[in-house]
Amino acid sequence: MYTHQKNYITTGTPVTEAGAALVMIHGRGSTAQNIASLADSLNVQGMAIYAPQASNNSWYPYSFMAADKMNQPALNSALDTIDQLVQQIKADGIPEEKIYFLGFSQGACLTLDYVTRHAKTYGGAVAFTGGLIGEVLDLNNYQGNFNGTPVLITTGNPDPHVPLTRVEESVAIIKNLGADVTLKVYAGRPHTITQQEIDLTNQLVFK
Repeated sequence: MYTHQKNYITTGTPVTEAGAALVMIHGRGSTAQNIASLADSLNVQGMAIYAPQASNNSWYPYSFMAADKMNQPALNSALDTIDQLVQQIKADGIPEEKIYFLGFSQGACLTLDYVTRHAKTYGGAVAFTGGLIGEVLDLNNYQGNFNGTPVLITTGNPDPHVPLTRVEESVAIIKNLGADVTLKVYAGRPHTITQQEIDLTNQLVFK
């Protein structure tokens, strides 16, 4: 089993000149550099980009719907790594309401789980194919109020890694904590990010 170190790259607008920040979380087997390259397709001018790197290129070893103990201590370490990064961004001068989150696949699951465990007013969150993490979701893990934060979740149906039922269950929980959630389901879409999803992200979150 493994844990994560504080390891991230930055790109975009220098934080001393940025009015907002975007945390981009890569999927299993990928890299911080790879997910950060997606920023070139997003309306994130003026944002500082932060992309953390997972140990072993994976935030946790098993499925996001595996028993919690199977993914520990990597999962808790991953959540702590994102929290440390958020605290760093705040220390860099960007307030929480100007912090955005985006992730793909395993990174989308981590994105949703982190922001829902710390629900508050953020700039927005985007999950390209993901849901809340756990064999069975424990509502006690999710606290706070999103106060209308825009959250976009997209997924394919069927998806080989993320069942639509878990996505819909996650949407209900996140909505109940006050987020303005948009769910877009693409029939037959493979496990990837399409131009349609990027366009929708720019329309709904990075306006």
